[in-house]
Amino acid sequence: MERGRIEQLIELPLDELIFMANKARREGIGAFIETCGIINAKSGACGEDCRFCAQSSHYSSSIKKYPLKDIDTIVSSARKAKSNGSKKFGIVTSGNSLSDEELEIVCGAVSVISKDVGISPCASLGALSYGAFRKLKESGLQRYHHNIETSGNFYPNIVSTHVYGERVATIISAKKAGLEVCSGGILGMGESWSDRIDMAFLLKELDVESVPLNFLVPIKGTPMENTPPISPHDAIRTIAIFRILLPDKTIKVVAGRESVLKDHQEDIFAAGANGMLVGGYLTIQGRSVAEDVALLKDIERTWNNG
Repeated sequence: MERGRIEQLIELPLDELIFMANKARREGIGAFIETCGIINAKSGACGEDCRFCAQSSHYSSSIKKYPLKDIDTIVSSARKAKSNGSKKFGIVTSGNSLSDEELEIVCGAVSVISKDVGISPCASLGALSYGAFRKLKESGLQRYHHNIETSGNFYPNIVSTHVYGERVATIISAKKAGLEVCSGGILGMGESWSDRIDMAFLLKELDVESVPLNFLVPIKGTPMENTPPISPHDAIRTIAIFRILLPDKTIKVVAGRESVLKDHQEDIFAAGANGMLVGGYLTIQGRSVAEDVALLKDIERTWNNG
C-alpha cells in the first residue's frame, strides 16, 4: 500500500479503520494468536542512554540490578512460561552486547530450552556480531528480538549513545544468520504520526516476522517520567494502521496496554493485533496470567466461530 493511502487512514473514522484492520488480519494471518513470556535475565547498569528505559545507568530509577542469571534459573523461567500458555520464551538482557562468557551461558540455556522444555526460544541481547548470531542459531535459537523503537528521524530525540543504523544493521545480521526477527518499538514518546508510519514502512522493508508495539510507561527517574500517555483512540488507530500495512505479520501489543486501555484489552484484537506478552514485562508487572489467558480464549473462540 502506498504511503499516501496509509496517511489517509489517520483521519478515517475509527470504526471504519477497525473494520479494515480486522479484515486485513483475517485475510493475512487468520486466527493465529502468538503468546510470549520473557525473563529479565540481566537487569540494569546499562551504559546506553535510551530516555525511556529504567535500566539505563544514566538515570536513577529504583529497579533491581543484577548480573546474568544462571542456566538453571533461565530454564526454570521457560518452564513457567510454558505452563502459563506461552508459545515463545524470550531471554532478555540489559546492555548493548554480551561478553563471551555471557554468550556461552545464554547459548547453554537456549540449547536446554529447545531440546527439553517444548517452548520456542527467543532472545534480546543487544547489538551482537554475526558470529554470535550463528552460535545462537546453532544452539537452537529461533527468533531474535531487537526493536528499532521509532522512526530514524525521531530516534536522536530518545537515544544518543548509539545510532539508528546500528539497530537496522543488527536486524539484517540476525536475518542473515538464519534467525527470525521480532522488531517494533514504543509509541507515545512524543513522535508524530509520520514517525509511526515511517517505522511501520521500515519494518515492512526489513521483512521482520513479528512486530511488538509498546505504549510508553513513564518510569520515575527517567527523562520521560512526566510524558503524558498516548490516548486509547490513538493506540487503537496505530495498531490498526500497522496491521493494514503488515497484514501477514504477527503484531503483538506488549507493555503499556494495561495503563492505556485498562479493562478494554479486547480492543487491541479488534484492531488487528494477534499476540501479546503474558506474565509481566522487564521492569513492570502486567495483568495476571489468568486474566490474559481468559481473554485469549475468548478471542480465539470468537475468531474461530466468526
